[in-house]
Amino acid sequence: MEAYLWAFVVGGLICVIGQLLMDVGKLTPAHTMSLLVVAGAVLGGLGLYEPLVDFAGAGATVPIISFGNSLVHGALAEAETTGLVGILTGIFEVTSSGISAAIIFGFLASLLVRPKG
Repeated sequence: MEAYLWAFVVGGLICVIGQLLMDVGKLTPAHTMSLLVVAGAVLGGLGLYEPLVDFAGAGATVPIISFGNSLVHGALAEAETTGLVGILTGIFEVTSSGISAAIIFGFLASLLVRPKG
């Protein structure tokens, strides 16, 4: 039960940070999303994101900030085995399924829903 509470609190705090960036910082949603991805990448690169995931579980892996962590984690893992080329291949290897799903489901949604306006 405690794991659910911390997942909710940490995930909620990440969302609050994003909302404050838009409301108080007057950033657009695209800028906010980019900033959160970069923050996740920096935290992942410094080794600070994995302890957060261990503590909060899905509260730290579901928000957009975890995408940046995934990019860095994949790039570093592949760079260790294949060198400089592994940086690019690692990024694509780790994130390709999520990106592909977003493209496919976005396309399917565009076929089913007609915009009003």
